[in-house]
Order: sequence, then C-alpha cells, then structure tokens
Amino acid sequence: MNVSGSRVLGLCPDGRLASRVLVASRHFANDATFEIKKCDLHRLEEGPPVTTVLTREDGLKYYRMMQTVRRMELKADQLYKQKIIRGFCHLCDGQEACCVGLEAGINPTDHLITAYRAHGFTFTRGLSVREILAELTGRRGGCAKGKGGSMHMYAKNFYGGNGIVGAQVPLGAGIALACKYNGKDEVCLTLYGDGAANQGQIFEAYNMAALWKLPCIFICENNRYGMGTSVERAAASTDYYKRGDFIPGLRVDGMDILCVREATKFAAAYCRSGKGPILMELQTYRYHGHSMSDPGVSYRTREEIQEVRSKTDPIMLLKDRMVNSSLSSVEELKEIDMEVRKEIEDAAQFATADPEPPLEELGYHIYCNDPPFEVRGANQWIKFKSIS
Repeated sequence: MNVSGSRVLGLCPDGRLASRVLVASRHFANDATFEIKKCDLHRLEEGPPVTTVLTREDGLKYYRMMQTVRRMELKADQLYKQKIIRGFCHLCDGQEACCVGLEAGINPTDHLITAYRAHGFTFTRGLSVREILAELTGRRGGCAKGKGGSMHMYAKNFYGGNGIVGAQVPLGAGIALACKYNGKDEVCLTLYGDGAANQGQIFEAYNMAALWKLPCIFICENNRYGMGTSVERAAASTDYYKRGDFIPGLRVDGMDILCVREATKFAAAYCRSGKGPILMELQTYRYHGHSMSDPGVSYRTREEIQEVRSKTDPIMLLKDRMVNSSLSSVEELKEIDMEVRKEIEDAAQFATADPEPPLEELGYHIYCNDPPFEVRGANQWIKFKSIS
C-alpha cells in the first residue's frame, strides 16, 4: 500500500529537506509483477517468460546503475568537447538497458567481452566511475593506468573493450572454451554490433562454438546503424538472431531492462545445461553518433531520435513502471538523480586533477608476473623498462 500526502517544500525543524522526510515516511510495495514483450525465437520451442517480478530493491539498483551510465556518458561527451578526453570515444547513452540488464541476468563469476562501446559494461562489471573517467582522460588513476583509453578498459572477468571490428567474438568463444575445459559452471557473454555482424570471423566462431558445445552467448547489440549505415542497407537479412543458422536464437527488446534480464537468464541457463551456444539480438538505440566525430544526424532525422527518447527510453520505462506500481516515488528517484550527478561531478574532478602516467612507465604491465626487461622505443636507441 502506498500512503502519501502532497509534497511539502522547504526544511523541517531539524534541517532536513521535507521532500526527503516525506519519501522516508511512505510505504512502498516490496515487489510487483510486470508483463514483458515476448521474444522472437529461432530453433527454440519455448523462450523466456512473458511476465516477471521486480523487487523494490532491484528496481532502485537498476535505476541508479542506468542513470549512472547515462550521466557518465554525458560527462564524457562534455570532457571530449573540452579536449580533455582525446582520441577515440564511443558513447552508449540510450543503450543502458543492455549493459545493466545483461549483468542482472548472470553471475559475477561469468565472463563478458565486447567491442569499443564499452564504458557501460566496464561500470556494470564492477569498476567505479572515477576509474573509468580517469582512464578516458589518460590519468594514472584510470582502470588501465591511463594507457588504454576508451576502447581498452578491463576488470575482473571483463576482457574489454576491443578496437578491431568483430575481433572480440572469436576471443569470446575462446573464453567459453576455457570455461568448459576447466569444468567451471560459467558462461561467456560475447557482444558485437550490427555493423560487425557481417564479419566472416563471427561465423567461424559460431561454427566452432556449436561443434564443441561451448557455453557462449553470442549477443548482437542492434542499434540500427553500423557507423552511418542503416541495417537495411548493410545486411541482406536483418534477422540477426537467426544468423547462427544451426544455433538457437532469440530477439529481445533491448530498451526494456526486464526483458533483457529475463532473456539473459534464459540464455545462461541454456548454456549451463550443456546444450552449447545461443544467440541473442538486442534491439536497442544509441542517442549519440557512432563516435565523437559523428554528429549522428546526417543519416537519420532528429525526429527519429526524439521519438525513441519520448517513447522507449530505457530509464523512463523503468521509472514509469516503478512509480505506477508503488515501488518508488518521483521524489525518491529525483534524490537518486541528484546523488548520481554528484558522484559524476566528483569523478570528473578526479579525472581532470589526477596526474598523467610518467613517460618512464610507458613499457610497464606488458606481461603479468614476468621479471623486468627492456622494451625498444620509437627507435633502437630508446629503451623503456617493463615491470609487471
């Protein structure tokens, strides 16, 4: 039962914001059941459920995570335009339900590898916003010591961030092979975009994974455009979930975090049962251009972008569900927004004040647990010491 009064503005006698006191005094539901869109299936007799339960605790966690990814990407956009972030930078705002929903459907011990639109996955895999933004600005406090940048971030059981289109897919199959070889009940989520989906090496990885029944979930993040080319102009078949042919597949509403979560749980259970790989297509959308050099409006209209924002924005969809089912209130979610904004600002200050790595550390961390050795620089007379 949701008991509430009108919002009171101003301060209480003890100095607390009245709105915060009001939120604390409300009685929220512990959970709620929602209908979710049915997945399209390929070589599967049944798919994920069409209803799911969302607890208040999980809902607040998902909301905070998605809002953090959104604000972090907008801050990265700002820092790039100020020329504080340099080089390649690919933003994922609009696709938050993918990274947060996938993480919600697997275990921390499972594995994930993706392409270069990786900031959101780096966060959901456990790294802090400070480490991510500091890596983007090339500082020592970054998750790769400032030497990886936007496309090369890593965390425990997270293998990047890969700059070569489609090249991470065979690597993901290899990680899944390691899971099977070592007898661990783990799966590997192997992500790529619709633009990479026509790469030959992806189909080679499909074949090997199916032959060896590897616990690999191949995931195509279909955001409708490969760089500036629409999927209809790039692919003879845009049914990416059927591209595995002999591998079962499902097409998922990638803008709905609950849909992504349930589909991921289903796919992970399929792989863990020893049936081999499965393919997921997440239908999603990016608000920014392909990269920072792409304004994103030369191959699509501003009206199209605005329509997606107004009708299927993943954060808005979760917010509406939670408020309408008494799992939270507008006031409570606004407080989370304020906390997230402060976290992002603090992280941005750290990322601009932290020192850059010194030149003598250029050769560090090439190998793990190796004795120190010398690395040749730009010419044979320049030497750098490499320390693990």
